[in-house]
Amino acid sequence: MNRTLLFAFSLLLCSGIAFTQEEEKKDSIPPNGWTKEGNIQLLFNQSAFNKEWTGGGTSSIAGNLTVNYQFNYRKDDFTWDNKIIANYGLTKVKGDEFARKTSDRLELNSIAGKQIEETNFYYSWFLNFRTQFAKGYEFGEDPETGETTRTETTHFMSPGYLQTGPGIMYKKTDNFVVNLAPATARFIFVDKDFTSIQGYIDGDYFGVDQGKSMRYEFGASLSGFVSYEILENVNMEHSLALYSNYLDKPANIDIDYLLNLEMGINDYLSANFIFQAIYDDNAVGAFQIREVLGVGFNFGF
Repeated sequence: MNRTLLFAFSLLLCSGIAFTQEEEKKDSIPPNGWTKEGNIQLLFNQSAFNKEWTGGGTSSIAGNLTVNYQFNYRKDDFTWDNKIIANYGLTKVKGDEFARKTSDRLELNSIAGKQIEETNFYYSWFLNFRTQFAKGYEFGEDPETGETTRTETTHFMSPGYLQTGPGIMYKKTDNFVVNLAPATARFIFVDKDFTSIQGYIDGDYFGVDQGKSMRYEFGASLSGFVSYEILENVNMEHSLALYSNYLDKPANIDIDYLLNLEMGINDYLSANFIFQAIYDDNAVGAFQIREVLGVGFNFGF
């Protein structure tokens, strides 16, 4: 897994370079109490060809809905930051019987910190929960009829991930946070039907053994978030989460990297580019890559 390690640390290095490029600003301490902020975004992608079009192509339509909501609390040297991310996308290609998911994610991040004297470092405790909304399928073709077939492979809470543990957080601002948790408990939840009825062998279904509905891991977690403006009305966000399981193949580091580039048009319209790379050899022994580009409608609350 040397390439995995190299890729992970390269992402960290790139993020660190981005941090240093952010324009230095005087830190401001938010007031005590709750601060809340949310945003709803709907991205559209569409292509259409008439029957006379000779260049090739298939008509399609796609949509992606994202909801971000933050509710943070501060009391002197104590902070508690919470963020909910909900994302769901579908695409429908002309001629296909089924619409297919392009994204499906429900995530809660929560981290509490106690400031260490007058520094940017905090004693911390974090919690991360992640699952999906809808069923996921593998698509194939019926050898006799040629029709498209689909087999259910995932659904809500199958899988579901829960990570929690103590650590040390570096927090320069709300837009620049790094947290290291060297004693992290991780739980992977699945529907027992997938590990028994459908015949998955030990560890073949998101690392969960045959006939079981949960896998326990203990390891180290490193996460980082940075957001900055690269041009007027052009904002870039990086999120990176790494996890190493001490109990099984600690060199196989799980990676979840997300880049969101938002180019503002006005208060309600934007163009967005989203790139996500995931490595988790319990799911598949290769990088999972997702990319979305489209025009979005925004609503803040």
